Amino acid sequence: MIVKVLFWISALSVIYAYIGYPLVLVILGWFRRENKVQLSEEYTPSLSIIIPAYNEEGVIGQKLKNTLELIYPQKKLEIIIVSDGSIDKTKQIVQSFLPNQKIKFIEVSQRKGKSNALNLGLDHASGEIIVFSDSSILLEPNALLEIVKGFQDEKIGCISGEDHIPGNGGEGLYGKYELFLRNKESRIGSIVGASGSFYAQRKELCMPFVEGLAPDFLSVLNTIEQGYRAISEPKAKGMMSSADETEAEFRRKVRTLLRGMTTLWFKRNLISPFNYGMFAFFLLSHKLVRWLVPSFLIVLLVTNMFLLSIFIYQIIFLGQFIFYIFGFMAWWKIINMDKKIIGKIPLYFSMTNIAILQAWILFINGTRQEIWEPTRRNS
Repeated sequence: MIVKVLFWISALSVIYAYIGYPLVLVILGWFRRENKVQLSEEYTPSLSIIIPAYNEEGVIGQKLKNTLELIYPQKKLEIIIVSDGSIDKTKQIVQSFLPNQKIKFIEVSQRKGKSNALNLGLDHASGEIIVFSDSSILLEPNALLEIVKGFQDEKIGCISGEDHIPGNGGEGLYGKYELFLRNKESRIGSIVGASGSFYAQRKELCMPFVEGLAPDFLSVLNTIEQGYRAISEPKAKGMMSSADETEAEFRRKVRTLLRGMTTLWFKRNLISPFNYGMFAFFLLSHKLVRWLVPSFLIVLLVTNMFLLSIFIYQIIFLGQFIFYIFGFMAWWKIINMDKKIIGKIPLYFSMTNIAILQAWILFINGTRQEIWEPTRRNS
């Protein structure tokens, strides 16, 4: 009896994490929706775009060219590049753009991490709104105009753009799923995390970043803690390529998850439903329950093995076995399974949950991700 209870608790928890929570958001959206403020198309506050860079010679030139071509009043725009101890040609490439008065270049001689780079950028920023953008994302021409519109609502303190990854690979499909959740949360209340590649925040709400914590996640949590909403803007779009390889994506996920876990622990007061209501529910469902899925999957598989004398559990076990085998075949690129949707989904799902498990082990052991390592992506 206990084995069956553990089996179904685990099964339902996994289903809730990936299917139940999105359904809850859809249902809540039918009954609750934040009132929208009438937005003007002429709203153009002063902006400071902060772009941290570490050995970005492969993309920084294209990033700067893209940023300079964005549609926005030029007198209200400044671009701040912070090189975090780069040892490649990042400095020379940025310097070739420096005749443009809108660009400020800050060089850190010794590598100190992304948080330090962002804090230096904030120290030199003069805009009313701070836009944080990675070197790896190229923005659509009207992205800045779209991402600032929501700030006309005085209750909104942080706005996330959307980073799109082309194709139907695991990372791209997972990205679309995350955007779906973010947009649903945004319509009901607040998102729980912004796009790390492209988001904006009121300057007066920007607090110093802490090394080892996820900057985008921390910015949203700081915004909520100060009594403002954080939302997503689907029209503020950028495009980024997929990671170079599955192993690189796995390492990126472990780093990102470890920072996320550390950030949530740092701001654990926000989990209280008595103080933060609906947002606490979003935070628990979107982050913590999702991060507990690996433990549910292990319990599900182990308890299933003790129930194989019953036909229905034999079918479920066979389904799990086939799912993981397909993921294994995609990892090793057997019969091109990594190119097929039946291989891509099991591979990304399995890889993500193994990464979560590894991040938990590192977190519990006291390991913290202190040095930033940008993900190298395909051209």
